[in-house]
Amino acid sequence: MAAPSPAAPTGRVVFVGAGPGSADLITLRGLRALQQAEVVLFDALADPALRDYAPGAEWIDVGKRGFSHRPGSDASGQPRINALIVEHALRGKRVVRLKGGDPSIFGRLEEELQAAYAAGLECEVVPGVTAALAAAAGTRLPLTRRGTGRSVTLTTAMTRAGSLQPGEALAARRDTEVLYMAGKQLAALAEQLLDAGWPSDTPCSVVSRAGWADQLHTAHCIDSLHEAGEAHAGRPTVVVVGAGARPVPAADEISPPSQLTPVNVQ
Repeated sequence: MAAPSPAAPTGRVVFVGAGPGSADLITLRGLRALQQAEVVLFDALADPALRDYAPGAEWIDVGKRGFSHRPGSDASGQPRINALIVEHALRGKRVVRLKGGDPSIFGRLEEELQAAYAAGLECEVVPGVTAALAAAAGTRLPLTRRGTGRSVTLTTAMTRAGSLQPGEALAARRDTEVLYMAGKQLAALAEQLLDAGWPSDTPCSVVSRAGWADQLHTAHCIDSLHEAGEAHAGRPTVVVVGAGARPVPAADEISPPSQLTPVNVQ
């Protein structure tokens, strides 16, 4: 009787959120996964310092830049990434797909999970700090405010064709809107926000390279949002619109609580 053929090697894929900037924003769980990796497929926005935690792994650059997904550009980018994930994992390698920010926020996680599932691979997703949270922390402008900032929407300013989302997607139905990948078309974004019903004096916070030591923040209203373009040119940028962009008042600007009338207890 012939001996059974050995089982095909099965690898494992861990999708790790590297955070939006400096290497120390990665979670402990993500760091442990990275230290165990044999192959790391990394994004353009992942801090190169993270290589120090997996020096023995094979590091493969699969980063894409804004507008690179337009028709006629690198249309094979995402299929190539999917193929690399499957190829290395099926060789029995421990694969980390290292994504800037959080894997599930505009990171094409669904497409990569589908490719891994189709190949029968075991997967894990490790969350990370997304750029909206890093921008809020770095500027000390909370995304939610008691009573006036009870909803936050995360929206990509880009479509597959490289254009802004339709105005309906930006309708003024929430308190705070955070727009990703908007830095190259701030003037057009301002027009869309106005068309969608946002008042022209709505505060806007523009933050580029959130989470990095050279983070840049400028404050505007919608009608002056176009002025931010030059300062943030060529830098990954998020725009916070509405309640989450309002300055935090100083202590002496806050109205004191109303006085309570004493109650006589008999």
